[in-house]
Amino acid sequence: MQSRLDAMERARAEPIALIGLACRFPGGADPEAFWRLLHEGGDAITEIPPDRWDVDAYYDPDPDAPGKMYTRQGGFIGAVDGFDPQFFGIAPREAVSMDPQQRLLLEVAWEALENAGQAPDRLAGSRTGVFIGIASSDYATLLLRAEGHLGWIDAYRASGAAHSVASGRLSYVLGLQGPSMSVDTACSSSLVAVHLACQSLRSRESRMALAGGVHLALAPENSVTFAKSRMLARDGRCRTFDAGAEGFGEGEGCGLVVLKRLSDAVADRDLVLAVIRGGAINQDGASSGLTAPNGPAQQALLRDALGLAGVTPEEVAYVEAHGTGTSLGDPIEMQALGAVLGQGRSADRPLLVGSVKTNVGHLEAAAGVAGLIKLVLSLRHEEIPAHLHFRVPSPHIPWAELPVTVPTARRPWPDGRRIAGVSSFGFSGTNVHLVLEAAPAPARAAVALDRPLHLLTLSAKSEEALRTLAGRWASRLTTEEADALPDVAFTANAGRAHLSHRLAFVAGSTAEARERLSAAAAGQPAEAAATAQVEGSERPKVAFLFTGQGSQYAGMGRVLFETQPTFRKALERCEEILCGELARPLLEAMYPESGDEGLLGETAYTQPALFALEYALVSLWRSWGIEPSWVMGHS
Repeated sequence: MQSRLDAMERARAEPIALIGLACRFPGGADPEAFWRLLHEGGDAITEIPPDRWDVDAYYDPDPDAPGKMYTRQGGFIGAVDGFDPQFFGIAPREAVSMDPQQRLLLEVAWEALENAGQAPDRLAGSRTGVFIGIASSDYATLLLRAEGHLGWIDAYRASGAAHSVASGRLSYVLGLQGPSMSVDTACSSSLVAVHLACQSLRSRESRMALAGGVHLALAPENSVTFAKSRMLARDGRCRTFDAGAEGFGEGEGCGLVVLKRLSDAVADRDLVLAVIRGGAINQDGASSGLTAPNGPAQQALLRDALGLAGVTPEEVAYVEAHGTGTSLGDPIEMQALGAVLGQGRSADRPLLVGSVKTNVGHLEAAAGVAGLIKLVLSLRHEEIPAHLHFRVPSPHIPWAELPVTVPTARRPWPDGRRIAGVSSFGFSGTNVHLVLEAAPAPARAAVALDRPLHLLTLSAKSEEALRTLAGRWASRLTTEEADALPDVAFTANAGRAHLSHRLAFVAGSTAEARERLSAAAAGQPAEAAATAQVEGSERPKVAFLFTGQGSQYAGMGRVLFETQPTFRKALERCEEILCGELARPLLEAMYPESGDEGLLGETAYTQPALFALEYALVSLWRSWGIEPSWVMGHS
């Protein structure tokens, strides 16, 4: 009984590996661009773009002006009307009725899975869970306003607008059969979704999970509402923890992460970006107001999260705070952090606290995953980015009593284990906190020999897209190490979907691969490269034909034996099995010293040598995913 209880407790606290991520955030259309923004201390707040609404028509500096807002700025990701529905098997007519948030989720989910090395077209039937934070319905508002009557409604309206379908469509398109749910806890939605994904993994409901959230600001109604509640900052910027904090700046975006149990990720040889040690969720309950934060509830949340993560308060070096930039919420959050995480902390190791909202604004339902992705990138790059707009510390926070520091310039992580927390609080009262740690150092198997040449394949759904993709890979290889080609080729071949328009080439170095990719991107023929268009999704039927006695020769397969670990292992296994059956070892007969080549001509060695060679060749082809439909041999 005790062993079962111990196993249950270990499962409840099993670490979760974050193995992939993707995002579209203000100033950061992908993780690399987002990190550049953070590293450089960039401010992504701009004037509300005209493709959202006419800011002049809705702006008025008077907060009491009916139907108006007193801000002209926010964090936006650019145009969101571009979408290729047929890439995902969706009819263009149906796509018109789809909320752009659903469209964005499809694109970012595909990118996150590729970032994790999980080929999206090979996940059908898997126990992969989908957990999506989503709260706004601006697109439905726009459609109703544009038509003004019910005649426009078609069969796709319900699925296009329903929040439940935001997660369900991802599972449908990719064929995923784990849990699938959409979560609305307001501002904490996306981090709650990640927490639920971790729970699903620990309970073995899911083997892998896709989690995060999305929020797009497409109509002015919510901004007007927030303005009437005096929640917004006039200049659209979150001045978190600053004396000038007067409200939050609105933002939008989408972020998704790919999760596995750490033990599975290590067994699968996935690249682990960070580890979620534990987390907790609770509710404010009765507080000073429905939307007002509750300090004691936040303290309880932090203690629960630390306990489940197995981490002591002083081990936490940094917290990515909810930090919206309000004169009420900021002091409550900072005092809760100080009360819990200040315990046992030495004066020379203060808790560092920052918020990504100072860079991109408050992304509402996607705010939590924005903070999570910032934290993961910070752990990966071993750098804590600057917290912006902090000039005069808020007089409502008792700074002298709290062992905390707000980093106003980028800095390296403190020495020791890199452990951090990320918080997200919903104005509905639902709070969540996750505890993360830097990924463990990957265990690299020693490889004595590697193949001299590598096959690299790319595919897309059109010739133009394939050229664009080749250009992106060529650009990426300019930043890769000289010895990165084996890993790059493996990821391209095994971690990407196999689509209809294909490019394949052989290269012996990263520089050579970059040259051939650049040529393909320019539409020029490249040496040792081939392009083709494949119709249908069925694998071509392949026959393996093996020759018989008389085709053998000393040294056959030597280059493969010296350069291909799979081939070498198969031959060595055959030699081991035949030990005691032959007077001399099999490999001595196949690869003899000079002047001893005649042994292979003896039938006693010829037949097992031919079999061993053919078995090793089959093992090598199968390791590359090539399975025969027919096998024929001779003698």
